[in-house]
Amino acid sequence: MLVSAGLHYPRATPEMWPSLIAKCKEGGADVIETYIFWNGHEPAKGQYYFEGRFDIVKFAKLVAAEGLFLFLRIGPYACAEWNFGGFPVWLRDIPGIEFRTDNEPYKAEMQSFVTKIVNIMKEEKLYSWQGGPIILQQIENEYGNIQDRYGQAGKRYMLWAAQMALALDTGVPWVMCRQTDAPEQILDTCNAFYCDGFKPNSYNKPTIWTEDWDGWYADWGEPLPHRPAQDSAFAVARFYQRGGSLQNYYMYFGGTNFERTAGGPRQITSYDYDAPIDEYGILRQPKWGHLKDLHAAIKLCEPALIAVDGSPQYVKLGPMQEAHVYSSGKIHTNGSISENGQICSAFLANIDEHKYVSVWIFGKSYSLPPWSVSILPDCENVAFNTARVGTQTSVFTVESGSPSYSSRHKPRTLSLIGGPYLSSTWWTSKEPIGKWGEGSFAAQGILEHLNVTKDISDYLSYTMSVNISDEDVTYWNSKGVLPSLTIDQIRDVARVFVNGKLAGSKVGHWVSLNQPVQLVQGPNELTLFSEIVGLQNYGAFLEKDGAGFRGQVKLTGLSNGDIDFTNSLWTYQIGLKGEFSRIYSPENQGYAKWSSMQNDDTQTPFTWFKTMFDAPEGNDPVAIGLGSMGKGQAWVNGHLIGRYWSIVAPESGCPSSCNYAGTYGDSKCRSNCGMATQSWYHIPREWLQESGNLLVLLEETGGDPSQISLQVHYTKTICSKISETYYPPLSSWSRASNSRATLNTVAPELHLQCDEGHVISKIIFASYGTPSGGCQNFSVGNCHASTTLDLVTEACVGNNKCSISVTNDVFGDPCRKVVKDLAVEAECSPPLATEEPRDDM
Repeated sequence: MLVSAGLHYPRATPEMWPSLIAKCKEGGADVIETYIFWNGHEPAKGQYYFEGRFDIVKFAKLVAAEGLFLFLRIGPYACAEWNFGGFPVWLRDIPGIEFRTDNEPYKAEMQSFVTKIVNIMKEEKLYSWQGGPIILQQIENEYGNIQDRYGQAGKRYMLWAAQMALALDTGVPWVMCRQTDAPEQILDTCNAFYCDGFKPNSYNKPTIWTEDWDGWYADWGEPLPHRPAQDSAFAVARFYQRGGSLQNYYMYFGGTNFERTAGGPRQITSYDYDAPIDEYGILRQPKWGHLKDLHAAIKLCEPALIAVDGSPQYVKLGPMQEAHVYSSGKIHTNGSISENGQICSAFLANIDEHKYVSVWIFGKSYSLPPWSVSILPDCENVAFNTARVGTQTSVFTVESGSPSYSSRHKPRTLSLIGGPYLSSTWWTSKEPIGKWGEGSFAAQGILEHLNVTKDISDYLSYTMSVNISDEDVTYWNSKGVLPSLTIDQIRDVARVFVNGKLAGSKVGHWVSLNQPVQLVQGPNELTLFSEIVGLQNYGAFLEKDGAGFRGQVKLTGLSNGDIDFTNSLWTYQIGLKGEFSRIYSPENQGYAKWSSMQNDDTQTPFTWFKTMFDAPEGNDPVAIGLGSMGKGQAWVNGHLIGRYWSIVAPESGCPSSCNYAGTYGDSKCRSNCGMATQSWYHIPREWLQESGNLLVLLEETGGDPSQISLQVHYTKTICSKISETYYPPLSSWSRASNSRATLNTVAPELHLQCDEGHVISKIIFASYGTPSGGCQNFSVGNCHASTTLDLVTEACVGNNKCSISVTNDVFGDPCRKVVKDLAVEAECSPPLATEEPRDDM
């Protein structure tokens, strides 16, 4: 039984890799899964890059050093909400090419790259038969979703890809996900929120879940998706209950779309994914801990799971309740099996999403919460139930999406050491609009954006001169109207400038633009600005998607009808002057004219801002709050941390509470409505020095940099509430010499833990009895042991972690014949800020 953790190496820095891999292992993973990113490794045809965040060999060796396996999804199409799905943009320019079909130019490039990767893995002895970590690899990716769009050529291509991969003789199996017609030697696998009903297309193949979507990605201007830990655990338990062999969390750590790697249309810079490890590398609780407990419970069942070659014993327990029993021999499920000496494990499922149900099996009654699975490693005692969370809840210093900044939401001032804002001293430099020199050219007609830029920049400007007659101006004045510039279709963002001033903007995916413009008599300079916010990463015919403008470009509302500019002479300028002069890099500060920031600079479109700042003390991850800015890109010490955009999500669509039970979809448990989709951005520690850090922003629409703040990101508050009737800790289970799981019955335990290097500095609340409420909202009930606070303080304060038995033996019995809970809320502090709180308690 293999548990796999999705972790994409370029979405973190190499300095983060060791601790991320260690946290995957500690969480119960056996395998690390990653895509290979073609456009990162072959940025220009025949020029390869395997350094920095793209050092896949270093990453693979770190996985091996932790004793974990590696599942390498070579593709080379990745999707992954990554720019252009991982395809290098130069691929589009090969004459006669069509992606992902029976097309010779494409197949030649694909084979060349896949062979390159496989040969590197062989040379570095990274396959399992060479003593390395790679046990599984993938060719293509979800091709079955789009294969029919290509007709018979699609089927031929799929079979070719399979044979090409097999011919590379890697000595480990290849998978094709979502490929129900995969050939016999290729494993077809499942990608979905639930895969317990999936069966591969041959009895000889193991059941593999390549993408267990334990969260979802976010788009600019949309709320943030969340998947409850209980539902994630339910889906995984059901998969192994019904015969699954390997399940991979997509994602276990999502990370960050640094630089311009975010996919499209309009995916945000954070790729947090609501994963068990958050974007900054901090454990997201209770998700990480709840799934860790699940993995431990499944591992206790492993001898029984692998003892069954065919199907387990199936027992119908009710209309929506069922058991699967795995054992080394036939089991009589209507009586106790504790004496019969066989290896036996059972999964009891309640698929009803509304009702608690008691079921009878093994001579006992078991209570099953709605939409849950109970795991019995010994076919007698429950070790874990997917709906009963026994793990702490953590609250971070910086919660994604907050504080927000929009006209309706005033910015929250964060109390930070040394004042709330990053800097009061800013310099600005104006970016010229339209033609600025290097590489500009004139051409007839509207050229396709990507054909011109080759994606070396998000930006492309189209400039022309428009002559306006006196009679047109008189006509508009008499009617009290303005003429409009119209474009049939724009992609991502289009901006219209008239005589150097921004007239208006449009955001969307192939939507029409209709912008009123203020023109003067005589010549007017008209500049259309096309911006990409991530190239399309999913779907058929990606090479045809393109960017920029489509259809006709017209000026309407003139006295003599419309003027069609579609085939006019336009001057093209790729990118921005500051971008090509690299004025964001510390050594190139002399290449721009910087002046001290004035108040009106904050409202001027296409302005560069810069400041110097010191790094926060300590080693915690760093977040920068850019909610006061509009849209643009941000560099720290020359590193592009990504695009930023303070576009606000709709007010509606976020429930006040989220019920874990019932089928999950990405719109089910969303948060952040009415707020900016992303306000906080990750600056990796290793990109910072102690002092004298350079922050450079390119601001497209106007924003106030004096409101930018810096914050360290760590777990600030931890809470847990455990009943005296909860299960014994999973550490109290062991395996006998015959591999049978045995339980040493002990009291339940409440566990608390701060981030690595931090300590519990204060107990905010502690009550053993009948406390009510949830994390950050606990209150004492009618029954309360008065010694609770002192006992918990003694056990926990000053330590990184602590555990307390939830039993009368520790606290005494404050109320007989009442089921008691222990609820604790504590504060974590970095080592520097540790208080001495014991005196004031």
